[in-house]
Amino acid sequence: MRVARLLWSPELLRYDFGPGHPMAPVRLDLTMRLVHDLGLLDAPGLEVSDVGPASDDVLHTVHDADYVEAVRRAAATGTPDLLRGLGTEDDPVFPGMHEAAARIVAASVDAAEAVWCGDALHGVNVAGGMHHARRDAASGFCIYNDASAAVQRLLDLGAERVAYVDLDAHHGDGVEAAFWDDERVLTVSVHQDGHTLFPGTGNPADAGGDGAHGTAVNVALPPRTDGARWLRAIDAVVPAVLREHKPQVIVSQHGCDAHGNDPLTDLDVDVEAQVLAARWLHELAHELCDGRWVALGGGGYAVVDVVPLVWSALVAEAVHRPIEPGTPLPEQWRRDVEERSGLPAARALGDGPVDFKPWTAGYDPADAVDRAVLATRRSVFPHWGLDPLLD
Repeated sequence: MRVARLLWSPELLRYDFGPGHPMAPVRLDLTMRLVHDLGLLDAPGLEVSDVGPASDDVLHTVHDADYVEAVRRAAATGTPDLLRGLGTEDDPVFPGMHEAAARIVAASVDAAEAVWCGDALHGVNVAGGMHHARRDAASGFCIYNDASAAVQRLLDLGAERVAYVDLDAHHGDGVEAAFWDDERVLTVSVHQDGHTLFPGTGNPADAGGDGAHGTAVNVALPPRTDGARWLRAIDAVVPAVLREHKPQVIVSQHGCDAHGNDPLTDLDVDVEAQVLAARWLHELAHELCDGRWVALGGGGYAVVDVVPLVWSALVAEAVHRPIEPGTPLPEQWRRDVEERSGLPAARALGDGPVDFKPWTAGYDPADAVDRAVLATRRSVFPHWGLDPLLD
């Protein structure tokens, strides 16, 4: 069995909403250049694979057929379909949109298949994580929902319990909605409070549908939550519910727009905290799932100083060659970044080890993050037989 399968092709750069849009393909290009310059593509046991666009049969597992046809039609004609979220400011129509979005789906589904079938221990698609798309509409830069498709493929292949963990600053609403009534799927989203950020959902009380209560877990954090408190929130919720759920595979979304430099969000989570969170999920996959882990990208709009660092570290984690925070970045990559962007490139992967206070150190009612965490624990922990204050 290979250690990891990395899904990548320059064709994935064709998911391009045009000049000025925050989701610029350069963020993926700079990420993969850094992956190359760090020598990660030569890691033993890594397979780099390419895929074509997903078939309609695959897309229809998570999207209505009418919607898929609407995407094709809008891309071919350039005509907006606002009822389906196509042609909005967030999701402009562009030529080849269907194929570009379907290729991202195919990559995440392939990663899930490889992990479930034993072809690779871990699967990575940094172009994936399009977690806002609904069955019948585009939303929040997301045309098709590759994360939902990956989870659904695991279920169709026989998985009885799948955990989806979303670390994007925006609530993972599309994936949660897709599996709201499915007790087999645990969806956990750690995000900025929806009262202050798109899509406005993800309240702690939103805990799953009939017969699946407790399987939707939402940690809604106040603006300006920093890396140490963000890690405290993850530590306080994610390991406990995953251990009770006992997933056979973990699918995680590593949107890195929680960073303080991101132009679209209001959290303040540094690179080193996001790198550590990926390590925790990797470790949980080995503890709970015999290593079965599918890691996806997501949001992230600080395209020079954040996205490439976090996602190259994610790839490094998946190939079992972790990069420690504070590690100097390759000079060649830094020169390329500065020539292409005109901006100064980061000199190192974060500033060094990050410290945080674990939940076991005690609840602080004066801390807004602790209050947010306790709201989540009170909403879902009793379902799992856990004490909201103690476990």
